[in-house]
Amino acid sequence: MTLLRSLVVLGVTLLTGAAQAEILRIGVTPGPHAQIMEAVKPVAAAKGLDLIITEFSDYVVPNEALNAGELDANSFQNQPYLDNQVADRGYKIESVAPTVNFPLGIYSKTYKSWAEVPDGATIAIQNDPTNGGRALLLLQDRGVITLRAGVGFKPSPADVIGNPKKLRFIELDAAQTPRSLDDVAAAAINTNYAVSAGLDPTKDPILKEEAKGPYVNVIAIRSADKDRPGIKTLIEAYHSPQVKAFVVEKFKGAVLPAW
Repeated sequence: MTLLRSLVVLGVTLLTGAAQAEILRIGVTPGPHAQIMEAVKPVAAAKGLDLIITEFSDYVVPNEALNAGELDANSFQNQPYLDNQVADRGYKIESVAPTVNFPLGIYSKTYKSWAEVPDGATIAIQNDPTNGGRALLLLQDRGVITLRAGVGFKPSPADVIGNPKKLRFIELDAAQTPRSLDDVAAAAINTNYAVSAGLDPTKDPILKEEAKGPYVNVIAIRSADKDRPGIKTLIEAYHSPQVKAFVVEKFKGAVLPAW
C-alpha cells in the first residue's frame, strides 16, 4: 500500500468514526444540574456520545422542549414533579434513571433559626404543586403546620388545617424564591436555585428535609426513545465513578448521589 493510499484510508477511517458519534441534546437548569452534566460530558465523549447541554431558567420549558423533540433528554426534576407534569399536560415522557437528591431548605435573611420566626410571618413557597407541596410537607414534618389528611405529595395552602403561628403563604415561581428573601420572613428554596444565589444548602437553611425521601431527581426522555443506544450510554456516563466522585467533592453533602 502506498503512503498516499494509506493516508486516504486513515482519513476515511477517522471521518467514519467521527460520523458515528451520537449527539444528544440535554436540558438542565443552572447550578448543580448544569455543573454535573458538564462533568458527565467528557465521560460520555469517551464512550462515543456528544452531549449538547442547554440551560433553562425555569421548571416548565425543559419538559415542553423534550416532549416537542427539541431535546433528547433533560435532567432537572424529581419524580413527583415529572409525574405531575405528565398527568397535567399529557406529555409522552418518562424517567429512565435516578440522578441526585437535593434536600429542600427553608431559608431566611432575617432569622437565624425557625424559633425566631414570629407569628403571622409571611413564608414564600414555590407555585408549582410538587415543589410547593414539598415545602408544606416539610413544615408539617417539623410540626409547624397540619395538612388535611390524604393530600399526598401535592398539598397547597388551602390544605393547611392547622396553623398555630398564623403563617401567611405566598406562592412564587421556584426560580424567584431566592429573590424574595428581602421581602419575606423565610422562603422555601430548591437547592439548585439556592446554590445559584450564593446560599450554602448545608449551613444556611433554618429548616431542612432529611437526606432520604421521595424527591430523587431523574433523567427524563421521550417514551419512544427508551431503547435508544445513546440514552443507555448517557445513563452509564452519569452513573460512572468519576461523576459520583465529582458530586461528592463539589457539593460537600448539599447534593447527594442517588445511584
